[in-house]
Amino acid sequence: MPWDNQSGGPNGGNNNPWGNNPRQQGPDIDAWLNQLQENIKKYIPGGGSGSGIVLLLVGLLVLWGLSGFYRVQADEQGVVLRFGKFQAQTSPGLNYHIPWPVETVITPKVTIVNRVDIGMRGPSDSFVGGRVASRDVPEESLMLTGDENIVDVDFSVFWLINSASDFLFNIQNPEGTVKSVAESTMREIVGQNNIQPILTEQRQNTEDMVRDLMQSILDEYGAGITITQVKMQKVDPPAAVIDAFRDVQAARADQERARNEAQAYANRVVPEAQGEAFRIRREAEAYREQAVAEAEGQASRFAAVYNEYKQASDVTRQRIFLETVEKVMQRSNKIIIDQSEAGGGVIPYLPLDRLNSKTNKGDQ
Repeated sequence: MPWDNQSGGPNGGNNNPWGNNPRQQGPDIDAWLNQLQENIKKYIPGGGSGSGIVLLLVGLLVLWGLSGFYRVQADEQGVVLRFGKFQAQTSPGLNYHIPWPVETVITPKVTIVNRVDIGMRGPSDSFVGGRVASRDVPEESLMLTGDENIVDVDFSVFWLINSASDFLFNIQNPEGTVKSVAESTMREIVGQNNIQPILTEQRQNTEDMVRDLMQSILDEYGAGITITQVKMQKVDPPAAVIDAFRDVQAARADQERARNEAQAYANRVVPEAQGEAFRIRREAEAYREQAVAEAEGQASRFAAVYNEYKQASDVTRQRIFLETVEKVMQRSNKIIIDQSEAGGGVIPYLPLDRLNSKTNKGDQ
């Protein structure tokens, strides 16, 4: 029974399976094709004949061929894919490839410096109260040092693409790869050093070591990435112990100050002691020279007297006796008076001993 037969049927003579609704009509394919043919005849020379269709196909082919031209900007590298497989890498400028769907082109920017933050989250250009608004991520920033201390390190890694083909095909998630490599490398370097150098004078050295180690790892991956800089934004002890750590730092500063003062005192005292020792040594050497000279002089005098004694022993003996008596009696307060007639004429009441004492005092 045809659909347009409205007599009989369980639905009151309506064979429409949707009930009493009128039959839904679909698009008229024949009418659509006829309309398309009419439009083609309007724009194709020859009114849709075989030559006109050929001209249309040639025009479409020319347009398809021209669509293969593409431009690579100065900050980009062109990567040509043939059916999804890497085919070639092109330099900036106007280039050509087989149009889609045979070949496609990807032009990643290779001069833009990208940034990955580890241990913190937040836009780098947002400020709150004069400070960068960021959120700390302890599971990334807390690290164990070589002396079994914990340090909180927030740092940023700056990188750019040096090979677009390696960057696109050798690693699946470039930013995630850089972040994972940076975190593991920082943990390795921090674990090899004590906490004190990391917090003070070794920060620049730590950044350089992390950058070099990251670059070597990414080169092994063939990532096509160059690490330009590693910047440690914050290096502190954990917040729970930072007050105690600052007390320790203050004590170490006092220790260093006391050591410097002691060193300054040593630098002042040691040269003085060395100068005093040098003076005493020179005085001892001078005394030695003097004593040796005096001894040599006395020996020479004794030798001269001995030579004279050998030539005239009586005269020399008498002279030596007189010189010895003169030397012994020179300071004596005794007065010897000759009681003989030759020595007479001395008044016995004159206090010669007192006169001699006064004379000696006047000489002094």
